[in-house]
Amino acid sequence: MTAAYDIIGDVHGQAKKLVALLKTLGYRASGGVWRHPARKAVFVGDLIDRGPLQLETLEIVRPMVEGGVAHCVLGNHEFNAIAWATPHPQKPGDFLRSRRRESNRAQHRAFLAEVEDTPAHDQWIAWFKTLPLWLDFGSFRVVHACWNDDYMNRLRPHLGPGAMLTDELTILASREGHWAFAAVEALCKGLEVDLPDGAFFHDKDGHIRRSARIKWWAPDFSSLRNSTLAPASVLADMPDIPLPRDPRLAPYDGPPVFFGHYWRGGAPKILAENAACVDYSAGKGGPLVAYRWSGEAVLRDGNFVAAG
Repeated sequence: MTAAYDIIGDVHGQAKKLVALLKTLGYRASGGVWRHPARKAVFVGDLIDRGPLQLETLEIVRPMVEGGVAHCVLGNHEFNAIAWATPHPQKPGDFLRSRRRESNRAQHRAFLAEVEDTPAHDQWIAWFKTLPLWLDFGSFRVVHACWNDDYMNRLRPHLGPGAMLTDELTILASREGHWAFAAVEALCKGLEVDLPDGAFFHDKDGHIRRSARIKWWAPDFSSLRNSTLAPASVLADMPDIPLPRDPRLAPYDGPPVFFGHYWRGGAPKILAENAACVDYSAGKGGPLVAYRWSGEAVLRDGNFVAAG
């Protein structure tokens, strides 16, 4: 009998939405752990930042993971939290994610408001370090932002058990320009390609962009416009030029893969028959979304469930 899983999107401290979703999915709290009689949950990361109930969210998810009724991968916000708490080996007094930049603190403010200068901070950072960068169950896969075999193969010899980051790899992955930085950045934030010389477009905030976030799951990489992940208003301004040659770009042809990160809106729907994003902007007023997977090789829009 094929195991059944509920893949849950980026929670971002929205504990009330998480409880509502778990109840809708048929989970019930028992002995301090939310359980389902026949299914397990998989969280795609980004449990923290933005929302009003950081610790309450973590105190729901961690017992589920440690109780064997859920899994969770590392999101970019958990990675940022680890880097924020890790001293920089070459910059005394600073950290891998510099505390000297107000923008870094601003993004992390909601989590820090609940844990900064408390023993709980170190305890939660230690737990984040146990979260794998990806999960491969054979018949389906989970990653926070991008499944890329080349980067994963490069990372494997340097990872701890179960695809966990080591302290050494965390340092390398925080060093811009290092191959490990590019690899972890892609898995946790998505795949970007540089545009040809002279080519640019304006993003939704009007800023000039000379690189583009790519729909890595798409079957067609023939042009920049149909391969870029961006709002329709941005795509309309984009030059319809061929994508630069990039060995990282190849149609994804693996088993169903689930991910979060991309702040989608509207009614949840699959992106391809073997790819589904479960982030529908719960941290920005949208619903918290799950995909109910029960062994199907071809994903279906009707398997999404939303709450909040």
